[in-house]
Formats: sequence, structure tokens, C-alpha cells
Amino acid sequence: MKLDIRKKTAPGEEKRPLPGLFTKKPGNRGRKWRRLIAAVVVVAVLAGGGMYLLGGGQTAAALDASYTTAQVTRMDITSSITGSGTLEAANSYSVTTLVEGTILTDSFEEGDQVEEGTVLYTIDSSDSDASLEQAEISLQQAQRNYNNQLENLEKLNLTAPAAGTVYSLDVEVGDEVSAGQQVASIRDSGTMSLTVNFPSDDAASFYVGQSATVTLDSTFETLSGTISKISGVDTVLTGNIMVRSVTIDVSNPGALSTAQSASASVGSVTSTGSGTFAYKAEEAVTAKTSGTVTALRVSEGDRVSKNQVLVVLESDDLEDSVQNASESLRNAELSLENQYDRLEDYTITSPISGTVVDKYYKAGETSEANQVMCSIYDLSYLTMTLIVDELDISSIAVGQTVTVTADAVEDRTYEGVVTKVSVAGTSSGSATTYPVTIRIDETEGLLPGMSVDAVIQLDSATDVLAIPSAALQRGNTVLVTADSPSAVDGTLVESDSEEGTDYYSVEVTIGVSGDNYIEITSGLQEGDTVAYIAASSSENGMAMGMMGEMPGGMMGGQMPSGGMPSGGMPSGGGPGGR
Repeated sequence: MKLDIRKKTAPGEEKRPLPGLFTKKPGNRGRKWRRLIAAVVVVAVLAGGGMYLLGGGQTAAALDASYTTAQVTRMDITSSITGSGTLEAANSYSVTTLVEGTILTDSFEEGDQVEEGTVLYTIDSSDSDASLEQAEISLQQAQRNYNNQLENLEKLNLTAPAAGTVYSLDVEVGDEVSAGQQVASIRDSGTMSLTVNFPSDDAASFYVGQSATVTLDSTFETLSGTISKISGVDTVLTGNIMVRSVTIDVSNPGALSTAQSASASVGSVTSTGSGTFAYKAEEAVTAKTSGTVTALRVSEGDRVSKNQVLVVLESDDLEDSVQNASESLRNAELSLENQYDRLEDYTITSPISGTVVDKYYKAGETSEANQVMCSIYDLSYLTMTLIVDELDISSIAVGQTVTVTADAVEDRTYEGVVTKVSVAGTSSGSATTYPVTIRIDETEGLLPGMSVDAVIQLDSATDVLAIPSAALQRGNTVLVTADSPSAVDGTLVESDSEEGTDYYSVEVTIGVSGDNYIEITSGLQEGDTVAYIAASSSENGMAMGMMGEMPGGMMGGQMPSGGMPSGGMPSGGGPGGR
């Protein structure tokens, strides 16, 4: 077959040859041109190993090939990505134990449905109980030691033992004091105490709180008082007089002092003698622990209340002891917590809700640490991973629906959904692939481990004009027969075959591409017939045989710069091939 390509002309219009192409001439001269074309084809093959001729990329081998024709028809077209994978459970867990021991109970069997937290095994924990008790004792000891150290720390704040007036401060800031050393004294001068003797028989009838009258020896002035203490011991005075001491408290009007003496009477009973006044409250403040005076909170003469802080000490050794006691207490707490956690290890529960698929140990057997006891699968849904090429991954998005089929389940399809598109690709050579996770909720008949096929629909078109994919040539052109309505808009390719069939190259706009058909959005219409050379392995082999080994050692599969890609004819061959 010999071809001549030229633009179709209107009646009366001169037919002009296309640039760079040979045009057919009438008569013998035309046959000479055809012989010249054949010669040029041979030269081109020898020099370029398959150089494109006659425009649009048609190879010399394709000139003698037969055309396949197909009608432009309406159909539904779907663009999709397909792949295979293996089903996996939604979640799976191998239940292990961290302890060794005799298994006391196993309350499940293979195939059982279990909920998260369900007790699966109990293991003898008698060895752990003793360790737990020891940890509890250690914690109690550490707590007492820490409390004692805190009490010692509080002793650095020296307080007033009773309400009164600061009579003396015996230390200054910066002084070092030792345990038992007096640092201050507190005196309550508002109340004076007088202790005198009364006859034992009379004193036996007195009671605390009873009124008494005090008479000053120097002025014979009388003051009202109250009995605050009665001795329970009799004392023998000169003359075998039996007496008991009685203490009477008197409010100090301001003039009483410890140098004054007085006698007292209770009712009609008079004391056997006089006594001297004493301050009701006069106590020394002593340090209970050693330290350095860091602050004096009062001054001499200040009125203070009971437990008011007077002097503050500081002790590095005591603070270190408190810190050590605190750390020891925390260690004891952690040890006890570890023992409780370890005790929990003797009760093994299900970490997930699911189906028990394997059971390796039974009651009465001895478990080993870090061994798998059973396996649980969450079969509420299944997943699969589809490996997608880098050229297609941008077309995949979370939420896309997926059609899934399994060889193990005939005549049934399942619906899945894309739940994850990973950005972590795997490179092999010059290509990169990405894993896509698909979830399948309706799983009747499916099991983990089954091989399945998945189809992700990318785009679709309904009731559109379509042609076979092989009919589309390079530059989005299609060959149509002369009787096609769209031939009037095309470029004529005139055949010199015995049939004398003419073909026209038409530019088209394409839409959705399926596996075997392509949508045509413009350029063709119903009633058109497209022509193309169907690709086959035998044709590819013929093309390679034609090219053979070139002069100078060049192989037919190799091209000079700018020539046809290595490997022979382009796919979808035909005049003006793709």
C-alpha cells in the first residue's frame, strides 16, 4: 500500500502538496514518483531505523498493514484504577503475659466473641502476694520517718508556751544554738499566785475555784482571790501541826511583785502563815533542735499569745534529712505501685472487642513470660492495601468508593471506601508507588488473608460518543473512512491499494478515557467509521524484522537523536500514528 496525503480542496481549487510530502501525479510520471517514494522509504529505514514518514508518525512497516474499522457509537465510559491485595482484620492483637505461673482459669474458647476488658485468664499470684505485703510495710515505715522529719523541721520555729509578755530574748540573729538551750522567757504578770498553808482538816474541805481573801503583810490591804490548787499531801510543822498547801490566784492591780508577802483566809479559816507571790505563768523558751538563728519575730516587752512564733532557726542537716525522707517515701510508693501493677498481670483481659481466632494455653498449664496466650481479631470490618503508581496517586482521595471482588466469593461484589492515602512512597528504579488503604464494612463471606481485586472509579461519562482507544493517534487525530460525515473536515489520505479506499485524518477532542474506549467530545459524530491498525505482538515483531541490523552496527531498536523511541513502532499504529 502506498499513500499520498494532501488537503482536500473545493471544486475548482488547485490541490497543493503539503510541505515535506510527496504528492501523487497522473500517468507514468505518477508511477515514477511512487517508485521514488519506495526508494526513499528504504533509505529512510536504513538510515534512521524506522523514521516516521508521510506525516503523523506512520512507519514504513505500517504501510503494508491492514486497517481495522469501527463505528463511532454511544456508550457509557468509566475511568478507573485497578489492583489486587490481601484482606486484613480491622484490628488484631496477640495477647501475651508478663509473668510465669499456673493458669487457674480460662473462660473462653476459639471463635468466641469477647468485649474489651473481658477476663481471659487468671494466673496463680501467691508468689506476688508476699512481695506486695512487704512493699506495704516499707511504705508505712517511710511515711512515719517522713512525718518525724517534718515535725523536727517544725521545731525550728520556737513558739510561746503560754500567753504573756516577752520577759527576755537571750539570742540574736546569727547565733548558733543547741537543743535544750534557752532562747527567751515568757511571763504573765497580770495574775499572781500565792501559796500558803492551811490546817489539814480545814483544807480537806476546800475546792478549786473557791473564793479566798488575801491580806498583804506590808499594808494589810486585802485582795480577792480564787483557789487554783490544793495539795493532797499533809505536811507536819513544828508543834505537830498538820497542814496542806493551797495556791490562790489574785489579779495583779499592777503593784504586786514577787518580793511581797501575804496571808490568806477561806471563809473563817485563816492560813497558818504567810507566803510570797509568784507570777502565774513564767516559762523559759528552749530550742528543741540545733540550728542557726535566722529571725527574731518579737522584742522584749511584747505581749504574745500561746503558740506565737518567737524565734526562727535554720538547719541544713535537718532540711537534708527531710529531703531524704521524702525521697525514700516516694520510692516506697513507687515500689508498692509496681507490686499492684504486677498483681494485675496475673489477670489477663481482652485488649479489644473481637473474635478469638487462636487459643494456645488452657487452665492447668503453666504460662511462660512474654509468650502469646491467644489471638483476637476485630472483624467488624476488613481492610486492604492497594499499591498505586505515582502517575495515578493524585487521582486518589479519601472517601472515594471502591468496588471489591474476591475469587473465593463468586458472583458478588463488595463496596469499600478509601480511608487513607499515604504520602510515604516506595521507589523502585525510576518509579514510585504509594499505599492506599481501603475499608470494607459489609464483609459477609470474606475473611482475613483472602486475595481480592479492587477497582477505584476515577471518572465516568454516560451516553457519549466513543471510539476504540487504539484509533486515537498522536496529536489527537483519528482516521475516518471517506463515507464518514466528518470526512469533509479532515485531511485526505488517499490509498493506492486495490480497494482504492480513501481515509481522512480528523482532529478530535477527547474526554474520559477507559480501558478500551475513549470519549470524543468534538470532531466526530454518529455515523462516522474510524480506521486504525490494531496493535499485536506479531506486527511488532514484523516491524523489528524489517529494521534488522543497520549498517555500521546500529540495531533496529535504536534511533539517532530525534528519531522514534527505542523499541520499534508506536502503539495504536495507523497513518499518522500516536
